[in-house]
Amino acid sequence: MNTPPIYLDHQATTPLDQRALEAMLPFLTSEYGNPSSPHSCGRTAARAIRTARQQLAQLIGAKNEMEIVFTSGATEANHLAILGAALAARPTGGHIVTTAIEHKAVLAACQRLVDHHGYTCTRVGVDAYGRVRPTDIAAALTPNTVLVSVMHANNEIGSLQQLAAIAEITTPRGIVLHTDAAQSAGCGLLDVLDLGVDLASLSAHKLHGPKGIGALYIRSGLHITAQQTGGAQERGLRAGTPNVPAIVGFGVAAQLITNHAVPSTTFIRTRRDRLECRLLAAIPGTTVNGHPHQRLPGNLSLSLPGIEAADLLDRIPGIAASTGSACNTGSGEPSHVLTAIGLTRDQARATLRLSIDRTTTDTDIDQAAELIIHTAHTLMRTPPKAA
Repeated sequence: MNTPPIYLDHQATTPLDQRALEAMLPFLTSEYGNPSSPHSCGRTAARAIRTARQQLAQLIGAKNEMEIVFTSGATEANHLAILGAALAARPTGGHIVTTAIEHKAVLAACQRLVDHHGYTCTRVGVDAYGRVRPTDIAAALTPNTVLVSVMHANNEIGSLQQLAAIAEITTPRGIVLHTDAAQSAGCGLLDVLDLGVDLASLSAHKLHGPKGIGALYIRSGLHITAQQTGGAQERGLRAGTPNVPAIVGFGVAAQLITNHAVPSTTFIRTRRDRLECRLLAAIPGTTVNGHPHQRLPGNLSLSLPGIEAADLLDRIPGIAASTGSACNTGSGEPSHVLTAIGLTRDQARATLRLSIDRTTTDTDIDQAAELIIHTAHTLMRTPPKAA
């Protein structure tokens, strides 16, 4: 029997929590009603969805469950937020602002507005830690700006953005502020009221829920234009029969975080720091990407000089990790996030992303450190391949 690899790729996806799975099972078997149906089977499904909305609202600090709209994932939530808010505000302007390190789903949605709807878009740069300066956001605004989209936590280097400070700039101007919060919600770091955001995209599989389900927080009173029409589901903003089992699993996964029924961020950060210290001490010249303190508790992005990160991972089948965002895999191009913070192409190709989570053990950390250190030293002694 093959031993499963040490899983250090939790920013790509997380394992489904058994408690979430158990809550889903009845809605995959006996409780199969359509939540739009008026009979008892439909009402049971509808109640389950409402409970999940409440659980999500509590996790992110929303005022009530009606501010939660379910989608197929964070990618769809990003598109609904960006296109929906910008098109709804079109009579007042046609300019949007985002950053150079956003997830590709955000950048693609912004580009669609440019290519198909005549909007203009400004991409604001970041500092060497991957953080955008609120003053740079302010400088990018024009009288025609209707939307600003800044992710809460970066999916490659983990840096947290100063959203509350950005909200202080956008709110008085009546500019909608959206954040891709797929990475931060599972860490209990997202409070939409404290941060002052109008829209926030969420994903279940980043917080030990099922794949194929996400949500968009929409501040009460904010109007956006639906992108998937054909029915009245989700307040008319997302037509289609709801994925009841996945929604239920999403809600339970959120509740486990809210109720502190899972290990804390301190637990995760301690193990991340332990791995970081061991690798920095043993592999000369290794550097950490992202903010040293204001970053996700489980994120560890390392650049190992003179080593191809993909080559290193190929030689360690006992570790499941990545060289960056899973969305960039196979592209052959260096990460736009890493180049935005000033890394060269070679440095970007030498970058390894390790992501720790609540299922990571001390044994996992120690064994992974030994494997990475041994393999890195082997590669450092290997002559470079002839051109």
